[in-house]
Amino acid sequence: MPVPTTRFWLIIAAGIPLALIGAVVPGFEAVLLPYNAMLLVALVTSWLVARRWDFLTVTRVTAPLFSVGVPNPVRLDVENASDIRVRLRVRDAPPSDSDATRHEFDVALEPGRAQQLSYTITPRHRGNDAFGGTYVRVLAPLGLAWVEKFVPNQQKAPIYPNVRALAEYDLLKQKGHLALMGVRRSRVKGLGTEFESLREYNDDDYRTIDWKTTARTGKLVVRNYEVERNQGVIVALDVGRHMLAEVAGRRKLDYAIDSSLMLMHAAEKMGDQIGLLMFSDYVGRYIAPKKGRAQVSAILDTVHGVHAEPVQPNYLAAFSHLASRWKRRSLVVVFTDAENEEQAAELSAALSILRRRHLLFVVRVADPRLREVLATGVEKPTDLYHRAAAFWYFRDRKKADVRLSTGGVHSIEAEPEDLSAALVSAYLRVKELALI
Repeated sequence: MPVPTTRFWLIIAAGIPLALIGAVVPGFEAVLLPYNAMLLVALVTSWLVARRWDFLTVTRVTAPLFSVGVPNPVRLDVENASDIRVRLRVRDAPPSDSDATRHEFDVALEPGRAQQLSYTITPRHRGNDAFGGTYVRVLAPLGLAWVEKFVPNQQKAPIYPNVRALAEYDLLKQKGHLALMGVRRSRVKGLGTEFESLREYNDDDYRTIDWKTTARTGKLVVRNYEVERNQGVIVALDVGRHMLAEVAGRRKLDYAIDSSLMLMHAAEKMGDQIGLLMFSDYVGRYIAPKKGRAQVSAILDTVHGVHAEPVQPNYLAAFSHLASRWKRRSLVVVFTDAENEEQAAELSAALSILRRRHLLFVVRVADPRLREVLATGVEKPTDLYHRAAAFWYFRDRKKADVRLSTGGVHSIEAEPEDLSAALVSAYLRVKELALI
């Protein structure tokens, strides 16, 4: 059906004076009927003409996958292949579980020209979503009606963890500006285990001096080492009840997946092998460590649609599974939570299976609201209650830290915006100190 324009209704309104004159001059109101009839014929005729237009194309251009929680660019390429100027209203249908910027556009296209229309979507959750197509209104001749057309350009929208952060890591690493992401590198010289080259002494660790070369050349020469490659980095991801809690509107599991991918990406760039153990009350998936981008892609495909379940994680079964399948000394990074000393003791006891062979890190997501409540003054009784509860919770988490530490497990706890940087910094430190 035709959609009348503002121009059409204004012309209809112009017939009102004719009706008023007919109230004074008998018989003059008869003019109103042919007036409206001609206007209606013009409306329908122009609409029928515009319906047959098929010279417009709308193409959506996006990345093959989308990152959760960040703006992702979307582009519509609209082309007019005719020899007439057309006016359009274009409205795209973004994925339903995403927040989109303005995605409706008014466009005037000259003959044979194209125009690019851009907006962004911010997905709320990981998983699989889809674009619903594009709706186009074309202004018919005479400007009396809009013709509605549907462009069936539906496409899948796989929502992954924040993979855009990986590209940012590569760019900053290439420019030597990783500190902008909060990643800290060790400044200790002479670290590493693999011999690379010889060079002149320059305030280095005396233990790296090559005495034979020094005696032969008559000047101090040191051995230059690089960090060892092809080591194992295994991410153990808890998808049980501990990761259901929300921090700043997102589940802890989402932050854990984002940080684990950043860690695995950094390890892949360092030439290490990466693996995955995913568990709740049972072992859901185990991917043995391997090198290469294909391994990162395989792990990414595995975790992108995973959601936490309201079940108690079986740490003993998970770590026994890993111990029986991977013997080589590696860095094992466990993403879970331990809110008190009792939970930390259970986790530490289960990790004892791996402690003799592997270097262990437990990573926990801190809630910034805890810091905010502890820093807030007391103005009313409810403030006192909130501060007391926050202090009690903070004390319990500190006891959990101590329990993990006494069990020989390194603990990393950081707020969401700092978690990836803290984890990658710890990994680089481990590499530089040759701890695995």
